[in-house]
Amino acid sequence: MKVLHILDHSIPLHSGYTFRTRSILEQQRALGIDTVQLTSSKHYAEGPPVEDVDGLRFYRTQQVNPLLSRLPVMNQWEVIRSLRKRLDEVVAIEKPDILHAHSPSLNGSAALAVGAKRSIPVVYECRAFWEDAAVDHGTIREGDLRYRVTRALETRVFRRADAVTVICEGLRKDLVERGIPAGKITVIPNAVNAEKFSAKNPRDEALAESLGLKGKRVIGFIGSFYAYEGLNLLVDALPGILSQTPDCRLLLVGGGPQEARLKAQCQRLGLTDKVIFTGRVPHDEVKRYYGLVDLFVYPRISMRLTDLVTPLKPLEAMAQGKLVLASDVGGHRELIRDGENGFLFEADSSSSLANRVTELFAAPETWREILDNALSYVHEERTWRNSVLHYLSIYHRLRENHEQ
Repeated sequence: MKVLHILDHSIPLHSGYTFRTRSILEQQRALGIDTVQLTSSKHYAEGPPVEDVDGLRFYRTQQVNPLLSRLPVMNQWEVIRSLRKRLDEVVAIEKPDILHAHSPSLNGSAALAVGAKRSIPVVYECRAFWEDAAVDHGTIREGDLRYRVTRALETRVFRRADAVTVICEGLRKDLVERGIPAGKITVIPNAVNAEKFSAKNPRDEALAESLGLKGKRVIGFIGSFYAYEGLNLLVDALPGILSQTPDCRLLLVGGGPQEARLKAQCQRLGLTDKVIFTGRVPHDEVKRYYGLVDLFVYPRISMRLTDLVTPLKPLEAMAQGKLVLASDVGGHRELIRDGENGFLFEADSSSSLANRVTELFAAPETWREILDNALSYVHEERTWRNSVLHYLSIYHRLRENHEQ
């Protein structure tokens, strides 16, 4: 069976989106599925029209009308138009059995057009509602015209696709409330390549010393600094944590839109010597930083995006034998069972966060059982092989229905 995946962007770019995609493709190939990939014009990395990356073949879509790509609204239609044209070319070459379009709905719209033309079934995978992410980024406001149009376009894709997959229960419930039949939707959750992580990740003492972390208890966050991650809340909580745990330090690895604000906040609170910003680090060096952290904190604020979507980072921390504390938004509650495989605090409350950190550092003897439970949870319920197996029944059903 050959499946053509239609994507927003891909490796060699680094993002949660590309890492999930690569894991899916690797596991599908391991299960005997022949995959080929196409990215839209939003894949901004320079490269040839067809390229192989990490053993995976990617067809690229070039921007063919630069003028339209700079105009609001029209630029989104140009993404669909150019992708539809390129997809039609790739289908003629590769002759896939299934078209599997991944968020956003621009990709789904192009896939549906070509699928209808060439009589190929379409799977649409929703990883998040992009209008909600745009609200956090400040490009639109919840309920405004662009928000409603974006939501309506994606709902249309959900209705027309032959099958729909989502990454979590929160998204599935939202689609059912929109009138999408529950039997059409399959949850294929975020997961980790457990074999690539080690729960015995030794502390790099030279790196710790270079960052001023030698002999310190370390709270950490590794990822992108978006507003919805709530890192400002974590900084606000730090003075209270330091009053009880003066040898504590906060390690922030990564970067993003909120970085300058966070640095200014640290300066305003007199925390510049207590918070370490590393900037973005090469992907193959991230494990060294994981090894420095005692407690990972994920303080996502409460909003539609975080209540509906499960993140990947807490799972990666669990897989590496790290203790996880997270806000009790809906996405976190799907992953973390408070007091069993991690801990939760009240979302949007810096005092709740500070109190929970203080309690945990005061009782290190309780950590071992939680860490063991977290590791078992990842290996038993959240490996990519287990998640990707769910695609097989969808693909086979669609192909059989198509051949009848």
